[in-house]
Amino acid sequence: MSAVSNIQKGPFYNRTAHLFEIQFPIIQAGMVWCSGWRLASAVSNAGGLGLIGAGSMSPLVLHEHILKTKAATKNPFGVNLPLLYPDIDKQVDVIMKEGIRIVFTSAGNPSTWTKTLKSNGIIVVHVVSSLKFAQKAQEASVDAVVGEGFEAGGHNGREETTTFCLIPMLREKLEIPIIAAGGIYSGKSMLAAFALGAEGVQVGTRFAASVESSAHENFKNKVRQMNEGETELVMKQLAPVRLIKNHFYQQVKGLETSGTTADEMKILLGKGRSRQGIFEGNLDDGELEIGQIAAMVKNQETSGEIVQDIWTEFIEQKKLLSQTA
Repeated sequence: MSAVSNIQKGPFYNRTAHLFEIQFPIIQAGMVWCSGWRLASAVSNAGGLGLIGAGSMSPLVLHEHILKTKAATKNPFGVNLPLLYPDIDKQVDVIMKEGIRIVFTSAGNPSTWTKTLKSNGIIVVHVVSSLKFAQKAQEASVDAVVGEGFEAGGHNGREETTTFCLIPMLREKLEIPIIAAGGIYSGKSMLAAFALGAEGVQVGTRFAASVESSAHENFKNKVRQMNEGETELVMKQLAPVRLIKNHFYQQVKGLETSGTTADEMKILLGKGRSRQGIFEGNLDDGELEIGQIAAMVKNQETSGEIVQDIWTEFIEQKKLLSQTA
């Protein structure tokens, strides 16, 4: 892995920064239809860890994005690999052939692919929403976990455990590094997560609306207009997902209220709903996945500005707290 050459191994060069060989323990979430090569490379160039979101990509498209990311950055980057898709074996083959050194797995059993990935020298991190699944991930020998609270956008845990309840529970039981996700927006929230036992943060929503995000401008503008309470976790009988309250959401809620079956919900979903909403910009009939913290996202920002803003505020707030303690 080619590391950031000027990493400052100061007091915040912790296990997460060391694991990924990055300057700042700030990870960009591998979000469906948002996390293409432009976003991943921009975050990595800024000193964080960029992730390509393989969930929306065929093996061929994933290969293209990996090659473009390699050309755009010399710093470490990774791939987020949801384990629920049918072409997972082909995606893993692309990852291994291209020498990807970091893989974040999610939405599945970590024991299925962790051994294979690690035997090829790949660092494996698994996304979890509960202590039970975090312990299973550690037993599967992952290198770290992302503890994601139900504030997060996209697919989520049924338990509805918040980030700041989940992180200290994980810290009490796990030996491996914990990366906090869900509701992480600023240096202040990063510092709070560190106080609870996290050694890194994964940021999704703020990067989803960034300049380099591959999401449609309609979607980005909608995110910047969000107010508190305009998302909800729905579709628990299939795969829980946090959505913006649009026309599609109202259809989902209508079916849930009427006691629909999982099969009826699948018919409503059809194919390509998230692509329609996030990538193509259909704000009425598309599936618009975003986190609760969207209500804080108001400005058009580059990924580099986001990384620097989070890190600068983290350092400033830590100094301020130490002075007032």
